[in-house]
Amino acid sequence: MEKKKRNILVIGGTGFVGRHIVEEALDRNHFVTLFNRGTNNCFSGINHIKGDRDNPEDLHKLSGRFFDSIIDTCGYYPRQIQSLTKVLNNSSHYVFISSIGAYSDKVNAFRDESTALTKISPDTPEALTNETYGGFKVLCEEAAQQQMPQTLILRPGIVAGPFDTTDRFTYWPYRIAHGGNILVPNNPAQPVQFIDARDLASFTLNMVEKKETGAFNLVNTPGMVTLKLLVEDSLKPVSDNSKIIWVDEDFLVSCEIQPWQDLPFWVPGKASDLMLTSNAKALKAGLSIRPLCATLQDTLNWRLSLPEDYEPRAGLTREKEQQTLEKWFQCQLK
Repeated sequence: MEKKKRNILVIGGTGFVGRHIVEEALDRNHFVTLFNRGTNNCFSGINHIKGDRDNPEDLHKLSGRFFDSIIDTCGYYPRQIQSLTKVLNNSSHYVFISSIGAYSDKVNAFRDESTALTKISPDTPEALTNETYGGFKVLCEEAAQQQMPQTLILRPGIVAGPFDTTDRFTYWPYRIAHGGNILVPNNPAQPVQFIDARDLASFTLNMVEKKETGAFNLVNTPGMVTLKLLVEDSLKPVSDNSKIIWVDEDFLVSCEIQPWQDLPFWVPGKASDLMLTSNAKALKAGLSIRPLCATLQDTLNWRLSLPEDYEPRAGLTREKEQQTLEKWFQCQLK
């Protein structure tokens, strides 16, 4: 039986996560309307309402419209959710893209949807920092649940795939593709968790079509991917001139190599337990996770398509990497 076409409003929808959600919705022949500032026109032939969600006059363009589902990919402060849902209060289903950063326990190895959420005061000044990001996401979740009759909360971890300009996942396949001596922290068993944006999009549309509610963690299965597997799978399509150099974590810290920023996914010591979040609930609801090699290859192909002068937002520069490796080799000779 043919699935019912949904009338879907996507807030954002042309960056990274939202772009994949829109593509999935269009592939399923749903009616899609975009509401965004129009700074990235990557879609044509679909309804586009140009506006800034922080501008009341722009939001008024949505007043009186009905959508089967609203997918909010770019809500960061509760007032944004409150003002949006106020003008769309006759729509029935609201999907809010939150984050596993919403959980208060940043160390415990086991986290599922029942784990306590982080709390900050509603009066906290609006500024996204490592300390406030998760708390604001929780306030957004609460605002959505208070104002919409049916709310779905999706909490992805790091999102990977084509069009990801954070360069967190992208750094590894791109760096390894260029060969030579490749610096990797000597913690090969460290778990690595992420979600391919296309798997996130597919799950989102599955839930939209069923108008599901509740909260779901969207990450790969805990322990499915380790740092060793990530770099070794990245090596498979690369020539023989590549060599992984496993460098002691304490040495990297002494060289002021920054976890996450300089070496994405690296979290020294037991802090790596941060990447053992449960996805059991989402799997039971139908989450499908594509093979690691597919995410690596597709991400690499996209990264290689960017202009040569593209400046990555994360990862070691080749100069800093080689300087650190030279120090490491000298240290091993002593």
